[in-house]
Parts: sequence; C-alpha cells; structure tokens
Amino acid sequence: MARRGPRWYFSFRSPYSWIAYRDLLERYPDVAEEIDWLPFWEPDTAATQELAQRGITLPYVPMSREKHLYILQDVRRLTRERGLDMVWPQDKEPVWEVAHLAYLVAERHGRGRVFIDAVYRARWEQGRNISDREVMADIGRNLGIDPEALATAGTDPALRADGIRHLELIHRDGVFGVPYFIDGFEKFWGVDRLAAFVDLARARRGDAAASPTPMLDQGHAGGCG
Repeated sequence: MARRGPRWYFSFRSPYSWIAYRDLLERYPDVAEEIDWLPFWEPDTAATQELAQRGITLPYVPMSREKHLYILQDVRRLTRERGLDMVWPQDKEPVWEVAHLAYLVAERHGRGRVFIDAVYRARWEQGRNISDREVMADIGRNLGIDPEALATAGTDPALRADGIRHLELIHRDGVFGVPYFIDGFEKFWGVDRLAAFVDLARARRGDAAASPTPMLDQGHAGGCG
C-alpha cells in the first residue's frame, strides 16, 4: 500500500475533487498518466470504530452551514469559469464506501479511470445518488464490469479490509481534505494548488517545459471534505 511517488487523493463526494479531476485530465494529461490515484472518503461507523481500535482518527469534521453556503457560491464560480454544467446531487444519508470500494473493484479489473469518470458524471452532471447500490450496478453494466461486484463492494469483507488499509494510508499521508496532491515532502490542497503540484512533478522528471508557479497563499484553495 506504500506510495512514494507523486500522487493525488480524489473523492466522489467533493465538487472540488471533480473540478480538479477535469482540470488534471484536460490541462495536464501527462501528469495525470504518471501519478498514483488514491481514493479518499469519510468512513462509516464500523470502519471508524475499527480505525479507532488501531489508534487512528481521521481529521474529518461535519461541515458548518456557513461553509456549505460558501461552497455553493464558490463552486458556481469555478464551474462557470470552466464552462462546466453541473447539478447538485440530493443524496440523503450517503454511505461513501458504496462508491469508493466499488472503485477498488474497477481498479482491479483495469477499469479504474473509466469508473471514476462514470461516477463523477453520475453524481455531478446527472445528480444521481452514488450511495445507491443499483446506481453502481448500472455503471457496472455500462462499463462491462460485474454489476453485482460493484453493487456489493461496500459490504464485501475483503474489500472493506482493503478499504481500511487505504484509510490508514490517508492517515499516514496526513490528508485532511480533497483534492490533495503529494510529491515527496511537498503537499498541496485544493484546486488552486494543482498547477504548483504539476510544476513540481514535471521538474522532478526534468521537463524543460515546466515553469515553477509561485507558492503564494491565495486564500481558499478549493478543497473540500
């Protein structure tokens, strides 16, 4: 599970992660192909308790009403700037293991990237409830992945154990929100930090086209979750 190269943590929950995903593929496809993609999610009660038994508490806190209202406004600005059409999903009592453990299934079949695209599209462009097992099954049918395996991933004991290992990695990397990018000892949180991460990743491989971006505090970094 160790990851020492450049990597980013994504989440299906966060609109900022979806925007970063679009920027990464459309603006920096070379970097997207070279880095590790790792899922981030808020664990359910059972997983939280298991992590606690291992002495791990993830730094996630419920979102305040004020932050929620700000995100609505901020995401509207970011999507407008990019010409993206999105809808706000109306999922109630989400269980994030459903989609994120299903991703582990798709990844094992060599279909992780297309699954990510399908889930982001389902949630942020179609407003579907990705905590619904039937939505996962439908995505599986469309992608040629066993629908039952995707639908039941969130309750599969082996996958849940694998999920705990991923959550431990989140803890070791000190990830507190998404999108989160890491290269060596350098860490970048938020959509607004993606360009600086790309510059560093390209510079490490000796890419003459890389032009370092000043690492200035520009306020809110477009991170969430």
